[in-house]
Amino acid sequence: MSKIIASAAIRGAHNIVKHAEHVLVKAIEQKGRDCKVEFPNTGYYIPIIYSMTGRVVETLADFETVMAEEIKPLMPPLVDDDLWLPYLGPTLDAGMATLFAAEIIEACKYLIGPNPVDGIWLGAADDIILRERGIQFVDGSAPGFAAIVGAAPDVETAVTIARKCQERSLYVFMAGNDNGTSFAEQLVEGGVELGWDTRLVPFGRDISAAAYALGFASRAALSFGGVQPGDFTRNLQYNKNRVFAFVLALGKVTDEWYAAAAGAINFGFPVIADSDIPQILPTGVCTYEHVVSNIPHDKIVEKAIEVRGLKIKISEVPIPVSYSPAFEGERIRKEDMQIEFGGQRTPALEWIRMLDVAEVEDGKIDVYGPDVDSVEEAGKLPLAIIVEVAGRKMQADFEPVLERQVHTFMNEAQGLWHMGQRDTIWIRISKNAAKAGFKLEHIGKLLHAMYHEQYSNVLDKVQVKIYSDEADVVKLREQASKVYADRDARLAGMVDEDIETFYSCTLCQSFAPNHVCIISPERPGLCGAYSWLDCRAAYEINPAGANQPIPKGKSIEPTVGQWDKINDFVLKASGGNVAQMSQYSMIIDPMTSCGCFECIAAVLPSTGGIMVVNREFPEMTPCGMKFSTLAGTVGGGNQTPGFIGHSKHYICSRKFIAAEGGIKRIVWMPSVLKNEIRDAFAKRADELGLGGGDFLDKIADETSAVTEEQVLEFITKAGHPATGLEPMF
Repeated sequence: MSKIIASAAIRGAHNIVKHAEHVLVKAIEQKGRDCKVEFPNTGYYIPIIYSMTGRVVETLADFETVMAEEIKPLMPPLVDDDLWLPYLGPTLDAGMATLFAAEIIEACKYLIGPNPVDGIWLGAADDIILRERGIQFVDGSAPGFAAIVGAAPDVETAVTIARKCQERSLYVFMAGNDNGTSFAEQLVEGGVELGWDTRLVPFGRDISAAAYALGFASRAALSFGGVQPGDFTRNLQYNKNRVFAFVLALGKVTDEWYAAAAGAINFGFPVIADSDIPQILPTGVCTYEHVVSNIPHDKIVEKAIEVRGLKIKISEVPIPVSYSPAFEGERIRKEDMQIEFGGQRTPALEWIRMLDVAEVEDGKIDVYGPDVDSVEEAGKLPLAIIVEVAGRKMQADFEPVLERQVHTFMNEAQGLWHMGQRDTIWIRISKNAAKAGFKLEHIGKLLHAMYHEQYSNVLDKVQVKIYSDEADVVKLREQASKVYADRDARLAGMVDEDIETFYSCTLCQSFAPNHVCIISPERPGLCGAYSWLDCRAAYEINPAGANQPIPKGKSIEPTVGQWDKINDFVLKASGGNVAQMSQYSMIIDPMTSCGCFECIAAVLPSTGGIMVVNREFPEMTPCGMKFSTLAGTVGGGNQTPGFIGHSKHYICSRKFIAAEGGIKRIVWMPSVLKNEIRDAFAKRADELGLGGGDFLDKIADETSAVTEEQVLEFITKAGHPATGLEPMF
């Protein structure tokens, strides 16, 4: 611990204890040793003393006992300038003694003045307030409180800090002053309403009034945590783990402030200061840092939330349309559409990226380019949704997991429809939503709210950038594509045979109730966004979520890829509609499809092979259907032998329709898809002895064949191996 902080805190503790002795003597002289003492309308005696020591204080004489037997033994000697010691223990003891002494000072004020309840000052919270407000710290409607000591440099800054706390549903407990100016008085001057109803609670002008905030926390542990009086260890642990509070020190930090701060640190409540004081950065008593200083006023609330490890949840999504899971299956037809993005019409993508905490401003939403109201009805725009996140527990492995949630979060907004993932998204906004005032910034607001609501265990900050200028979107798509490729490459070397547990994915059941993805190392989710590693990370984030581990169990048919426990899970998760499912076959019990697949594979019977078409290809295919028509046939959660939806990455997997011969069956692909997967496909073909890149040239595309007959003619001339394979049916 910093010698400067230890010295100041211990000096401050001596000063406050000395003042408490003086006040107590004065109170006894005026009222007598047997005078009853209490915080009015409370049943916890003097709460910090009672909760930490178990001592019942009912008279001024009891305070004398507390002073002699509790406070004085805790007081360390002043720090010797010539002797270095591990100061943490003595400083924390001095901090607790400070809080006991502060309670003596404040309790005596009720007897001899000045009255703690005077003007804007509220003094101790009574038990009715404790019950009404304390339960909010239990159910999460109040995520924590900020104990603000001192004053901001000006009224405007004070109001801004208070509003930021209110926006995050935090209580603000105010005590102390800086050179005669208090934070609470600044708020009054700024026209801000104070009181428990607004969660802006002014306790008192003196630093001793900080005891009311810590007393409230102590009583919460007794009332709602089942902690017994005198069990100080459990009380402090309860507060550290359940009451997410912190101290904001605004202004010059005096010795007395240091002493009170040391008391707060006992509870696991860190101190964040705007002044340049020594820092205590190692973790220990507090979850993270203990003292962080020199924080700008426009960053101080966010920094405090980060340091405390406080998880903010947005109770109401701030958008002009209704928000509920009830809207998740809503469709927006073309005649009901105001505007659309992506879906082969324009470039579009979504990308979650993890940044350092200092690089993210929580709640910041930026929109670059034209908005919803800038185009005519049924218009279209490019779109890039960039969500930048930070958190103490965030990991890079979580990025694709969180990214896939954009699909669910956006579909729960009335009048907003989302399909696809990564750089193949398709979004529509309805006419009614546009009339209600829905704009691009509201996509950012709903994502910010829902990421905090659903993933506050790993996220501390979320900011969103939305681009609708085509040049920006194309540039971002190029950057994101490299990240997508890096994610896909993480699975290299993993094979299904070495893994005893696969994962489920049921994220798309709102569109396809019967559909269940079974994701293995060699068969990623058909959306292309979830790999086996992503599912493992998703389960780590949310063990009750859509990605559940499934032991494979006993092998039923290794060639097609069926296991008894996998089938049991599929039967249950599909509502009894799918009894068995093959991991490696598109003919025998193929995996169901929803609608988010990147590609569709379909049998071309006369060729002995299959065609593969990607979502971006808009033209007619050799099977006589465009992608959109095929999607209606294949999707919906039904098993359709001869047709499967799948990801692009799966094409180059060793397990791609392995039961039917794998990539040897591919006889037609769009040229764009061939070029996109060329390197990985050539490598896979070379492993199979098919001639690497030469094999890809034997596969027809739209430039050489547009009908099944033309495909057969092309592959026959090219010497494609499919012509010599057994029929698939």
